Amino acid sequence: MAPSAADGTGGPMGGPPLPAVTPAPVLPPPSSPAPARRTPTPRASTRTGPVPAPPAWLPPGPDSPDADGVPDPQSVYDRLRTPDRCAEVLRTVPAAPDTDEWRVLRALAHGCLAVQGKSGSWEEARREHVALAGRADTCKARAAYEVLGGLLEFHRRHPAATVRLAPAPEGEPACAYGIAAVDAGGDGTARPGEAVAVELRGTFADHAELLGHGRVSVGGVDAEGPPTALSAAGDRLVLSVVVPALTAAPGTAVDVRVRYGGTEAVLENAFTVAAAPASAEPSVTASTGSAPPQ
Repeated sequence: MAPSAADGTGGPMGGPPLPAVTPAPVLPPPSSPAPARRTPTPRASTRTGPVPAPPAWLPPGPDSPDADGVPDPQSVYDRLRTPDRCAEVLRTVPAAPDTDEWRVLRALAHGCLAVQGKSGSWEEARREHVALAGRADTCKARAAYEVLGGLLEFHRRHPAATVRLAPAPEGEPACAYGIAAVDAGGDGTARPGEAVAVELRGTFADHAELLGHGRVSVGGVDAEGPPTALSAAGDRLVLSVVVPALTAAPGTAVDVRVRYGGTEAVLENAFTVAAAPASAEPSVTASTGSAPPQ
C-alpha cells in the first residue's frame, strides 16, 4: 500500500518528502530617526544705537528787512535759517557765485540737504569749506562757515546718518550790530550843518539797502535824507551824516542812532554840540564931521 500524504511525512503522492519550513523571524518596525536639530539662522540686528543729535544750525542775523526784494547774501542767510528752505536757497544762489559770501551759502545749502537725506552734495560742501578757510569777512558769512564746519564734522562721525535739522532758538545774534565810533573832528565837537563820520560794525543787511532805507538821528532829531557812504569793507560801513538843527544847547553831549527796519544801533554821548561861530562885527568908520581932503 502506498504511503499517505496525510501523515505529514510524505510528499506528493508517490513523490519524495517535502523539506521542513522554518518561519521567518518577526522584526520590530524600524525606529524613526531622531529629528535633526535646526541651527537658528543668524538675524541681522535691528538695533542701531541712539540717533545722534543734529548739529547746531544758523543763529539769528538779525534779519535784514530786504527792502528792495532782490536776493543778496544777507537776506538769503535769513531764509536759510529755516532748514526746510535749503532747496529754495540752493536755487536762489548763483550757480557760479562771484563772492565768498555766496559761495559759503551755496555750500551750506548743499550740506543742509545732504545731512537730511534730501540730495545735496557732501563733496561740494567739503571742497568749499577748505577753499574758504579764513576768507569770510562778514558776520553772517562767518556764522554760515562755522555751521558748515559743524555739518561736515557730524558727517565724519556719522557717515551713514541722516537727521532732521531744526531752526536755532533765538539767542546771541551772528552780527553784533552797533556804532563803533563817531568822528566829529579833533575836538569831538560839531555844530548843525557840519558832517560827522559814523562807523558801523556788524552790519546785518546789504549796504546799498541800508544807505537807501536807513535813517540816522542826532540828539533825537532825524538827519535830513539818507546817509552817504565814506567807505565799506566786509561788515563795516562808515557813513557821512550832516548834523541837523538841534534843540540841544552848545556844550551838550548828544547821542547818534542808526535805524534800519526794526534794528537800531546807538552810541550815547557820541559828540558835543559846538557853539555857533561868532558873528563878524561890521566895521564902523567914525565920522569927524570934516570934509574929506581935496
